[in-house]
Amino acid sequence: MKDNAVGRRLRDQIGRFSGIFSPRFSKPQGQFLEQMLYGMQAAQDVKLSSIARALGEDIQLKKTKERLSHHLAAPGMAQTINEVLAQAAADQVKDDTLIVIDPSDIRKTYARCRIWPRFAMAAQGILCRGTGVVSPACFPDQRRVIPLHLRLWSADAPDCVSENHQILEVVRTVHRATHGRGIYVIDRGGDRIDLFQPLLNERMRFIVRQVGNRHLIFRGQARTAEALAEGCQMKFAERLVRETDDGEKAYQLEFGFRKVHLPNRTEELTLVVVRVFGEKPLMLLTNVDVRPSRASLWSVIQGYLGRWMVEETLRFIKQSYRLEEIRVLKYERLQNLVALVAAAAYFAAVWLGEGLRLAVLRRIVTKLSKRFFGVPAFHYYALADGIRTILTRAGRWRPSMGNLAPPQPQPRQLFLF
Repeated sequence: MKDNAVGRRLRDQIGRFSGIFSPRFSKPQGQFLEQMLYGMQAAQDVKLSSIARALGEDIQLKKTKERLSHHLAAPGMAQTINEVLAQAAADQVKDDTLIVIDPSDIRKTYARCRIWPRFAMAAQGILCRGTGVVSPACFPDQRRVIPLHLRLWSADAPDCVSENHQILEVVRTVHRATHGRGIYVIDRGGDRIDLFQPLLNERMRFIVRQVGNRHLIFRGQARTAEALAEGCQMKFAERLVRETDDGEKAYQLEFGFRKVHLPNRTEELTLVVVRVFGEKPLMLLTNVDVRPSRASLWSVIQGYLGRWMVEETLRFIKQSYRLEEIRVLKYERLQNLVALVAAAAYFAAVWLGEGLRLAVLRRIVTKLSKRFFGVPAFHYYALADGIRTILTRAGRWRPSMGNLAPPQPQPRQLFLF
């Protein structure tokens, strides 16, 4: 297939994909969304100057950039884009589909707003300049990760209540779109009573890793999760093989469980305890219906261990679209641009895989990425590189047929002249 033909098909698919947002936006905004999605894919960059160059319009580059910046300031655009993405992926979410909530950050050395980073430096009390990002994704199967939402927030923003509020707003948006389906998986940052209370009140199923100092009620007595883990009987064992830089490494896992309650709550929860030789026990608190069997407990453990793919997806978004090189200054533009990056990632990760004809197009795109060491299991990087290669060869942006309004029928009457 010639490059021009592949480029036309890919450009048409970008137009069709941008069409899912059209009912929620005006016609100029819809064309703006299509141009942004095309430009970010062609340039693999979020800087408006790079996107404007990728569009290649017959006007001054400055005028293109000013127009993009003007549309990017539309209030509420980020929330609308995220809602449409969640609704588009809702059919992929089943009752037992894992939905991983992964708070991260965008680090800008000279940014005005500041947050507390949630990684190693948080324990040292070091302030990192930048903005926070909440990124949920779901696993419809063991090979795919679907981005559902990407919200940017700052602790210095006037409308910011707290990080817990931001996480809950994201969870509720996804929860409404999926009609209550799915199981939310959160790392140790989710071990907060301000998150457990709303999740239980709204009957959301979850798997949350415990820090260890959380007090739980076991047989009528309040004990810490760490103390309960030390005395937990390990009735089951499983062998896990992990790929490292030095090759494959096998781990022998022993796991058990205890039925517990949160203080002042009546819901029965399960504390799943996993021990690995030479390491501290892994503690997972869940309200999923867990039976005293190897398969039931192992499904909870696998649900948490699979969250690394979301970290890889967020790393893919940051690297493939240079998210941390974002240059817009206004808070509204920052939020809207991050949501557009989520839409671009959804197009590369999900939209090109829908249907047989698009799967063929995806194989062509992946092949043209020219990876030195082949295409790995996590192939989103190769897809993004292939899309950029094809769009670069296809030339400047042109309106696609997929996002054009259907022709209006002519009135059935005779004209005087």
